[in-house]
Amino acid sequence: MKLPIDEVIPGLQAALAGNNSAVLVAEPGAGKTTRVPLALLDEPWLKGQGIIILEPRRLAARSAAAYMARQLGEEVGETVGYRIRLDSRVSQRTRITVVTEGILTRMLQADQALTGIGLVIFDEFHERSLHADLGLALTLQSQGILREDLRILVMSATLSAEPVAKLLNEAPVIRSQGRSFPVETVYLSSPTREGVEVLMADTIRTALAKEEGSILAFLPGIREIRRVQAALSGRIPGDVDLVPLYGGMPQQLQAEAIQAPKPGRRKVVLATSIAESSLTVEGVRVVIDSGLRRTEQFSARTGMGRLVTVRAARDSADQRRGRAGRTAPGVCYRLWTEQEDKQLAEKTAPEILEADLSSVALELAVWGVKEPAELSWLDEPGEAAFNYARQLLEQLSALDEAGVITAHGRQMAALGLHPRFAHMLLISAGIGYGRLACYLAALLEERDIFPRSQQGMDADLRPRLEVLVREAARKGSPSGSGDLRGAGPQDVQRLLTRARQWASRLPGHEGEDEVAVEAVDELCGLMLSFAYPDRIAQRRTDGRYLLRSGRGAAVAGDKSVFREQYLVAAEVDDDGPETAVQLAAPLTEEQLNEYYKEEMTKHLEIRWDDSTGSVRAKSQLKLGAIIVRENSNVQPTEEQIQHALLDAIKDGGIALLPWNSKSRQLQARIRFMKEHGRGDWPDVSDAALERGVHEWLAPYTAGFRRKSDLQKLNLHAVLESLLIWEQKQELDREAPTHITVPSGSRIPVQYEGPQAPYVSVRLQELFGLMDTPLLAYGSAAVTMHILSPASRPVQVTSDLRSFWESTYFDVKKDLKGRYPKHYWPDNPFEATATRRVRPQGGHK
Repeated sequence: MKLPIDEVIPGLQAALAGNNSAVLVAEPGAGKTTRVPLALLDEPWLKGQGIIILEPRRLAARSAAAYMARQLGEEVGETVGYRIRLDSRVSQRTRITVVTEGILTRMLQADQALTGIGLVIFDEFHERSLHADLGLALTLQSQGILREDLRILVMSATLSAEPVAKLLNEAPVIRSQGRSFPVETVYLSSPTREGVEVLMADTIRTALAKEEGSILAFLPGIREIRRVQAALSGRIPGDVDLVPLYGGMPQQLQAEAIQAPKPGRRKVVLATSIAESSLTVEGVRVVIDSGLRRTEQFSARTGMGRLVTVRAARDSADQRRGRAGRTAPGVCYRLWTEQEDKQLAEKTAPEILEADLSSVALELAVWGVKEPAELSWLDEPGEAAFNYARQLLEQLSALDEAGVITAHGRQMAALGLHPRFAHMLLISAGIGYGRLACYLAALLEERDIFPRSQQGMDADLRPRLEVLVREAARKGSPSGSGDLRGAGPQDVQRLLTRARQWASRLPGHEGEDEVAVEAVDELCGLMLSFAYPDRIAQRRTDGRYLLRSGRGAAVAGDKSVFREQYLVAAEVDDDGPETAVQLAAPLTEEQLNEYYKEEMTKHLEIRWDDSTGSVRAKSQLKLGAIIVRENSNVQPTEEQIQHALLDAIKDGGIALLPWNSKSRQLQARIRFMKEHGRGDWPDVSDAALERGVHEWLAPYTAGFRRKSDLQKLNLHAVLESLLIWEQKQELDREAPTHITVPSGSRIPVQYEGPQAPYVSVRLQELFGLMDTPLLAYGSAAVTMHILSPASRPVQVTSDLRSFWESTYFDVKKDLKGRYPKHYWPDNPFEATATRRVRPQGGHK
């Protein structure tokens, strides 16, 4: 069958003959995945060498290999083979090997030059998975340093080619039209609040009644798939097969899901994004798109990831829509409105900018790279997430303090698991429990197969592990399984198969016996702590928990499940002020002390106790933020006591000190001179005194321990000691405590407040004072609060002369009627000031 890609293959062959890299953009249905490798196999530059094709998903890898083998009239494993995780079909004859992402990384780490390989193809690169970006970065460095003859071909259906071509040293771009048929797009007429499962089930029934052919329905995850299955059960025609399609399904069921239905029957495939690209689900004429996808978002702040459901971007929606037009005209139902469609993001965010980077950091360390900037990336890994990943690897003993890979780290990388699980397997094998750790890793690596509605299947991980251990001991067929606590027999057997495959690669597992079910209760939490040492948590008095990182946590559901003082969180939701622990196992205090003693640190806590008004001391043994043991019978040194006392003042504020009006006035006068005076005056604001309390107050607090000791301080003398002799003289002269008015009275000057400096003085005492007093070398006028004979405010002014010349006569008229016996002269400039009712001598 002639395919659209055939038209551009000559151009692609020419491009790769003259360049070591190229970019191929081919629309869905063009045939690039299976046509291109076969067309390039006999190129002169590839003589005697093989091709690696990187596919983002295992199902796509197997399907592509099988299709190409059929084109050659061969079985898979001859000219064309595949290598995916825990499954391989290759031989010495194999020249085209379809691999999944982790496999390419392992091949590069084993042989950085990729000896015997002439071409690496990155298919469906638009998906921008973590290991696709990593694989391309490593391959580019291999090409640049070791293998100039190594060709790189990046292929995609919805890819912005220019940035990739630039990354590949301005590689040529070849474009192909796809083999697609018209696809009608149907939107919702108006927004709806219906749940996605209800809306999907209704739309599927509508499409079955109106359209021909099979249906491919995209849902964000397995939970939604199961709910739609339940909603459609018994409510669709009898000639329709309803099948799920997701990554965790057994291989055989996945293969059956994408096959054409039997003659006379139709198929409804409920799929996650696994069916978005690379796969052709035979017979599909209708796509129904929920417009949602599930992704993990990692927080470097908390060191935790959470699975979130988000709106799919336009590139993803277009890929899904294209599934309806692969073999005939089709229709795509989008479960959103046309207006909402205009608001979609253009591109799906690359996983390398959102995901946990610990696997990337480990692979780079094995490669010999400390910093991502040493490689060429389309999007460089985020700095915060990468730094957190490196810290985690140090905690898992994969890196030393210099960031260099350790022997243990190399063993971890060789297992091809997430670094957490690889570390757990190796440590557990070292103490004789490697097989149990493999069961636990299989359980944790993918979705929870046990319905949480089942009794005992809430947040406790142990019953789940007990099911696997019990079934492993039975060594029977799925049909002979006992109590699986609601899990599907095939799911359980799939996990056991995976666990046994890991165990076969684990050093030192051979002598282990199968673990007794009774041992799970004791060992589950310990094994889990090897994978998640950062998620060890201590129970608080209110039933909530404190994680080792210092973050608060609460167990979802029944908190009484865990009786021990410590637990380890396996699955968490970090969306909120504290972590929600959704899956965990208890850890005993004895295990904590035995296996984490070297990571514990001793702390001497000496702090101010508000309840007793004194310094208290205690020693603590801590694992991160967790206090494992505490002892209050501690005698700190005098120096430690003084330091704690000063810290209390620094943290709690200088209000703890015995301030009085005299010391506060001195503080205000010094602050006034710092603002208006000359020279370098000390900063004695409350904030500055708190910051520097260890410097200025330390000489006066030796031997102090209690609040009562602080009351002995003479703060006026302490503050005055901050000034040199010349400043003390200047302070008294330019910021005096009092000014003398014409009556002879010494009036205190106030240096606090918005009108500072100011004085409050009765009007009769000011007669003869023509102008406002000035301070700080004449730069600051004293605000005059002028009082009545009864010491009540009558005027506030900073221009005394203006007051005498105008306002005084209105004030006089008003006050003379109320205070007729007092002295009210007509000329205040020449009048005699007095502290009495009238001045001596009988002035009228």
